[in-house]
Amino acid sequence: MVSTNDSYQQDGCPMRPLKPMQWDIFCQVIDNFGDIGVCWRLARDLAGRGHVVRLWTDDASALAWMAPQGCFGVQVRAWGSALQPEDAPSALLIEAFGCEPPADFLAATVAQVQQLGQQPPVWINLEYLSAEGYVERCHRLPSLVLQGPAQGWTKWFFYPGFTPATGGLLREPDLLARQAAFNRLAWRQAHTPAQGLAPDALWISLFCYEPAGLPALLAQCQQAQNTTHLLVTPGRARAAVQAALSGAALPATRQQLCMSPLPPVPQPAFDELLWACDLNLVRGEDSLVRALWAGQPLVWHIYPQRDNAHHAKLHAFLDWLQAPPSLRQFHAVWNGLIDAPLPELTPTTLQTWADCVQAARLRLLQQQDLLTQLLGFCASQR
Repeated sequence: MVSTNDSYQQDGCPMRPLKPMQWDIFCQVIDNFGDIGVCWRLARDLAGRGHVVRLWTDDASALAWMAPQGCFGVQVRAWGSALQPEDAPSALLIEAFGCEPPADFLAATVAQVQQLGQQPPVWINLEYLSAEGYVERCHRLPSLVLQGPAQGWTKWFFYPGFTPATGGLLREPDLLARQAAFNRLAWRQAHTPAQGLAPDALWISLFCYEPAGLPALLAQCQQAQNTTHLLVTPGRARAAVQAALSGAALPATRQQLCMSPLPPVPQPAFDELLWACDLNLVRGEDSLVRALWAGQPLVWHIYPQRDNAHHAKLHAFLDWLQAPPSLRQFHAVWNGLIDAPLPELTPTTLQTWADCVQAARLRLLQQQDLLTQLLGFCASQR
């Protein structure tokens, strides 16, 4: 996964790290590859700022399409594989989403620290994203390691979030410049179906699990006055659409609804998809953050939990977003919280949503990004 090319990577990752520090990021893939997506963005951003990263994961398969060219300064290593004698000692250690680094790695790191007479690495537990109140209360709290090879060390809770009292959101330094240089018209021309589209077609990206409101949305689009171009991501989103349409194959056109299946794409290309569309239906954590940076109307399909804990999490996000009533109702129906009609996607409704998202984006841009905050915090602990 480490490139030795002397040019810039297609994904914008610089090739020459400056004053590198050794980071170790641990990621266990639970499902749907959202965890590895967040960790890869973090690793790539670190490398872009001059650091060296070992990304340890139990399932790197998604990186074949998510980051096919790799990134200079990032090594992908198998979970549980051993540190090598020539490996630099870890200066900063991140366990993503509460995964515990393997005991063998910790034992080897303790031995390196003792042998070299160095400080232990700054150990960060990078938590899940939420707008709930506990995030501000728990952000940056220490936790003493009570057992295992690293007994007596301290790990720190670091919470991404939406307010200045949290760790912020991932945002690469060149993101706004890339977005400003993006040619939306050219992108749409390259992704227009062979049969063509009306100039006033509504472009919607669909990245979801199995949302309760999907059949209603498809029915609404089929009967709409203007054409809807639904760009369907692979995997569960495509299967959900096919199930809602009684197994119909994609691509397909049904009355005013034109559907295009998308292949798996690298992360920068996914960002461009969100920039190009009029409405982004996203899921999980990484795509929600990227949809906020896109500044287009968005609807979040939150990861469902058996105890319905995701309901409070969704409401907290909508409260922070200052979502108008129509956007709140769409989210509630889309996520199966209520049984009610979906609000119609009229130009007025979408403009109201766009104004809301762009105001939230502006608030976020006034805050430091997650990695800048993380770097500052780690420097304060060295």
